[in-house]
Amino acid sequence: MNARGEFSSRLGFVLAAAGSAVGLGNIWGFPTQVASNGGAAFVLAYIVLAFLLAYPVLMAELIIGRATRSNMVSALGKISGNFTGKATGIWGFVTVSLILSFYALVAGWMLSHFVQTITDMLRQESWSTWLVTSSVTRDVVFSAIFLTLTALIVTGGVSKGIEKWSVRLMPALFIIIGLLIAYVSMLDGASDGWSAYVLPNFSLLMDPELLVDAMGQAFFSMSLGVGTMLVYGSYVSQKENLPTLGASVALVDIGVAVLAGMLIIPAMYVALHNGIEIFTESGDLIEGPNLIFAVLPSLFESMGSIGVYIAFVFFALMLIAALTSSISMLEVPVAYVVESHEIERKPAVWILTVIVFLISSTIALNFEQLFGLVIDLTTKYSQPLLGLVLCIFAGWVWKRNEILKELLQGNENAEQGIFWKVWPWYVKFVCPVVIAVMFYFKIAS
Repeated sequence: MNARGEFSSRLGFVLAAAGSAVGLGNIWGFPTQVASNGGAAFVLAYIVLAFLLAYPVLMAELIIGRATRSNMVSALGKISGNFTGKATGIWGFVTVSLILSFYALVAGWMLSHFVQTITDMLRQESWSTWLVTSSVTRDVVFSAIFLTLTALIVTGGVSKGIEKWSVRLMPALFIIIGLLIAYVSMLDGASDGWSAYVLPNFSLLMDPELLVDAMGQAFFSMSLGVGTMLVYGSYVSQKENLPTLGASVALVDIGVAVLAGMLIIPAMYVALHNGIEIFTESGDLIEGPNLIFAVLPSLFESMGSIGVYIAFVFFALMLIAALTSSISMLEVPVAYVVESHEIERKPAVWILTVIVFLISSTIALNFEQLFGLVIDLTTKYSQPLLGLVLCIFAGWVWKRNEILKELLQGNENAEQGIFWKVWPWYVKFVCPVVIAVMFYFKIAS
């Protein structure tokens, strides 16, 4: 059996887990949700719901992971004592592999735009045009490069791969966001963006759609349900106080989302000031790929000679966010294959990377039919349902005294603490109902 890795420091775990949670969705999804949903009112709803809903589910994953010291399939199998747990684990394994497949395509676009800023600096116009023109060849090539980068980090294992790179990449991400916020805030039009972001419209706080959006954002931004946090939890030292550790991860994740808003929203209004259209025909702010690959590049172009350098830094930021998420996604199936089939880590990583690349290429070749379908199946349906099932495992299937025993490992006073008084019944009754309601609204919308 392969020896299990372990995070060597608390900071290493927090940055790796926060890196997993901080992805492209945080950086482009959260800011436009904020601007379209009443500014600071949405931020407030998001922060409250992140702690009321996402944090308890995050804790379920971390506790199950550390207690069982195993991958998602084996962990849920141990808790349930039957095939139901293993089947749920396999469902998570398949879901996270599919998410990584479409994520590699989007990250490949980030990578090609990043390289394009370099070819622009070198005045290689024909290369620049090819890099930003949509084509199957470009998509396949750059998703392959991105998956190779991901695999190279994951082959290093927990402390020498995932932790080592997270501790370097996450501070770089904070520094780059900070520098870009400072620069963009000085430009004409930025103050209107700050107003849209910071001034709350509290009348919208009771709007069910805003609450459902905020709940969904909180849930998805922490990459819950697919086993990434469960696997990371299984690499945490027994000495650590899990509730505090989980709260640190949630705070860093929320912090990055809020910071991303401080960059993206003022940048969009600077673009508007420069004559670039930032609203759709229905009057909503442009979001998602159109924002990142149309509005912001147009803004960088309108900045003159400095624009290409700002674009370079921006796409470097997007690439770091993508990488810290993709390494955690690849680790989920790798942990299962290494532990359950006793394959060495290196071949396991490369075999799974090739499988994910083949799925990515299939999506790229049938883009119109498959891209949106895979995103909907995984993030809209599979992820919330897996979160619901994890709550059921933690609240109804797993024995309470086993959970308490695990919490006592890192804090001998855990039984007297507020976490133990609230969390067990909360994850048993409140979370499943709230997630089920959110799921219903998502399908009905």
